[in-house]
Amino acid sequence: MVTTAVHYAKEDPGSLVESCQRALEWILRSHQSRPIRRCWIDADYTEEEITLLEEEVLPAMAAFLKRVSEIERRLEAEAQASWDPLPF
Repeated sequence: MVTTAVHYAKEDPGSLVESCQRALEWILRSHQSRPIRRCWIDADYTEEEITLLEEEVLPAMAAFLKRVSEIERRLEAEAQASWDPLPF
């Protein structure tokens, strides 16, 4: 059985979501037209649940990561501006 691991920077929610997003995308790609099993009960994900993952969960993860990126760019610009020398 092939598995994928979730790797993220400790205490970094953006890193965790990004890693989970990649893992979820891998699961969905690798199980196309095959059932996705749940490991804790004997019931596969239904087509409706898989569709929700594709149409709602993945876009929500992408929106979260986009927002985190916007915030990080702003913080980096502010940090850079505080280090730029003042003109004479």
